Amino acid sequence: MIIFIDESGDAGFKIEKGSSKNFVVVIIIFEDELDAEETALIIKKLRRNLKKPDGFEFKFNKMDKKLRLNFLDAIKKCKFKIRAIVIQKEKIYSQTLKSSKDKFYNFVMKEVLKNNNNKIKNAKIRLDGRGERTFKRNLATYLRKSLNDEKKLIIKDLKFRNSKNDVLIQLADIIAGAINKSYDDKKGDSKEYIKTISGLIDDIWEFK
Repeated sequence: MIIFIDESGDAGFKIEKGSSKNFVVVIIIFEDELDAEETALIIKKLRRNLKKPDGFEFKFNKMDKKLRLNFLDAIKKCKFKIRAIVIQKEKIYSQTLKSSKDKFYNFVMKEVLKNNNNKIKNAKIRLDGRGERTFKRNLATYLRKSLNDEKKLIIKDLKFRNSKNDVLIQLADIIAGAINKSYDDKKGDSKEYIKTISGLIDDIWEFK
């Protein structure tokens, strides 16, 4: 099992000063690494068919509606499952989480991996490699200590990937953006993206 993780929104709580209203973390679960390789190949073929350079990065917030739908349509029959956690920040009252972006981010990552209905076991975890080295090291340590014990092993290994070079991290970004967008009722296309990938969704957990 190999899992790719990315988020949409930010970990800040100063919404009146520009922080996002919601924070979404998505995990893309491949039961078999061959399925992951086949999905990556489909995305790379799409990039070539669109006449994009090999270094082009698919990012939800930098794509127009047509390109988003082209991407989602291309991967909607691939063999993976989507699990996500949606944090509506106005419903978070813990001052500890609200006062520290790192603690909030780590907590959300732990929750989305921990509450998996026993579907995640002995998995290779791949995360977007953005961020400072110390933060990434602390996150990796926190997740291993929080999720692994003698009775169960959720994380087999955890590595950070540069999203620029990893189309499956890009896949997680697009799906996280699509789910986040579905909570924006002000946009006419808010539900269109998530509808395209509905068959891949295993669970979307609205954290309260």
